[in-house]
This record gives sequence, C-alpha cells and structure tokens, in this order.
Amino acid sequence: MSSEGNRLLSLPPFKAIQAFEMAARLGNVARAAEQLDLTPSAVSHQIANLETLIGRPLFRRTAKGVTLTPCGEQYLRDVSGVLDTLATATQRASSDLSQDCLRLHSSPSFGLLWLLPRLEAFQASHPDIQINLSCSYEALHFSRDKVDLDIRHGVPNWNTLEVRTIRHEHVAVMASPALLQKQPIAAPHDLLTCNLILSEATLVQWPQWFAQQGLSLPEAPFSLSFDRSYMTLEAASHGLGFALESTLLAREYLEQGKLVSVFGAEFCSPVSAHHLVFPRSHSDFPRVRRFLAWLQQELGHDFSY
Repeated sequence: MSSEGNRLLSLPPFKAIQAFEMAARLGNVARAAEQLDLTPSAVSHQIANLETLIGRPLFRRTAKGVTLTPCGEQYLRDVSGVLDTLATATQRASSDLSQDCLRLHSSPSFGLLWLLPRLEAFQASHPDIQINLSCSYEALHFSRDKVDLDIRHGVPNWNTLEVRTIRHEHVAVMASPALLQKQPIAAPHDLLTCNLILSEATLVQWPQWFAQQGLSLPEAPFSLSFDRSYMTLEAASHGLGFALESTLLAREYLEQGKLVSVFGAEFCSPVSAHHLVFPRSHSDFPRVRRFLAWLQQELGHDFSY
C-alpha cells in the first residue's frame, strides 16, 4: 500500500475529533452532545473509538465530568490547530473576495466603552473592511461561531489560542466631581461611611481593595451593585456612589470630567483583565493583521505581544 494510503488509514474519523474537542472544551460529555446534536452515548462511543485508535486514554472520567490526561492535553493542542487551519481554509474558499468582513466578539463593557467610540477611526483608515461586532461574556467557539477575534475579560487560561494582553490597566476608586464636593475623601478609611457601588465584573473588588489598605469591609457597604462595568460607571457619573473600576474602561469618563480619580496611583490596583484571543491561523488573515496593528497603535505600549 502507498504511503498516502497508510496515512489515510491512520486518520481518525472527523466526527471522533469533533466529539473529543467539544468534550475537552466543555469538560462534560452530555453538554458536548447537546452542542453536536448527538446523544451522550454517541459522543462517548466516538471518543472511545479515538482512544482505541491512539492506544492511550485521552480523558479521566469522574462523576462531575471529564478531564484531560497529559496525552489528551497535548492532543487537544495539536488537534485545535488543525481544526482552526481547516476552518480558515474553508472560510477562504467560501468568502466573497470583494468584501472583507472582520468579525469581532468582545466583553460587553470593553466593546461599548473602549472599542465602539474608536471604530470610526478604524473604518476611516481601513474603509475596505466591514466590521461585525457582537458582545457577551461567553467565550465563543471560533469556527462554529465564525469569529475572527475575541476580546475577553478575565484571567487568561486559553492554552490552545494566541493571547495578546492589554497591559497597564488599573482598578481605581472614582466618583463624580459633585459627589466629591459633598463628601470630600482624604484617605481610604473615609470611604467606610460612604455609598459604594459594587462592580461585579472587576477582577479586584471592594473587599480586596479594602484589604490591600489594611481595612475591614463595612457591614453594609454597597448601595448599588451591577454586573456590567458600563452600568457601574454610568451610575457613578450621576453621583450615586463611589465606584471601583478599570481606568481603561473609564478613560472617556475621566477625560470628559464626568468622573475623577479619588486617590493617587499608590491606591490603584494593577490588573491584566482584557485580552485579544484568536486561533494562531487567524493571524494569516490580512484583516486580522491590520486590526491588530491598528489596535497596537491605539494602545501604544499598553498592548502586549
């Protein structure tokens, strides 16, 4: 038999690869089955066939779900790259070359507060690229959801993807000028008797910030709480309380004077909260390279390659 024939015989069925990749990503066979529109037994059967072909276990089965073995972790890294390359090739073959659409997904507050006000500048310098922007806190699947770039919020733990972190982001105490006139703040302990707005989205929240200052949290400290940073900042700009939020997201509020930083830099907490995430193969797209170059220019030294 020719080498080409041997290679074809050693290739696993594509359905088995899909079942493995989805179960590995979700950590649960039943959820993987829902996504693939299969029964859990069918997904388990595909994974078992793949493990038989490889000759080594890919998962550890527990009552809570499945976790990857070291062999499974390596196989996921290798397979993810192949799937991304296949998705890229398919997209190129099916694309209308007369239109180039950059598909972005972003965490809601970054998309609304930082990216959206700057998209006009990007379009002015790249008029041939159409922008499709969606926002949510869900980590989308690039090939299934047809996403070029994902701007994610949180701790970066996406080992199979390329990650570019926005650096020098800080969390700081902010308030409206009107509120500060009514309630002057000289030191962190002065905040213990003030109305505080809890931003549930930030990586550093009031409990951690007060602990960093050597202070205990008040018994009932939060007058309002929000699960979106843009709502926290808007509420603070109306004088409804003191906010602990990202200076990156609050840049427009600070520059326009709607909010001011209550303390100096010594009371700010550094965070690495926002990241550009994409499959390595997507860097072959000219539209992606151009967007990354533009973003680096906008962020300057705050963009980490």
